[in-house]
Amino acid sequence: MAAEAPPPSTEKAKLPTPEEFTEVQESAEFGELRRSYRSFAFPLTVGFIVWYLLYVLLSNYAGGFMGAKLVGNINVAFVFGVLQFVSTFLIAWWYSKHAAAKLDPKAEAIKTRMEGGA
Repeated sequence: MAAEAPPPSTEKAKLPTPEEFTEVQESAEFGELRRSYRSFAFPLTVGFIVWYLLYVLLSNYAGGFMGAKLVGNINVAFVFGVLQFVSTFLIAWWYSKHAAAKLDPKAEAIKTRMEGGA
């Protein structure tokens, strides 16, 4: 037996005007949200691209180094390749933690104010 859900709200959400969007975009609160995002995302993006290009360049031009065996049949290239995946997942995890702690509360406050809840 399915639980009964409450009937949908007939109250329409307030839609912000273009002027309100512009006002919020120019606000200090939105600027802080944007700075918080950029100060996290841009350096990590640049760092990951450099790390990825290092891997590609070493694979192309440093075959001896990348082919060096570490343990059994595992070589430097394999370890670097696995580390590419590991670093991708770590960055995604780290970003989700950062967004939940720093970005989402600020964005939710702006959204609530824009929709007339504050």
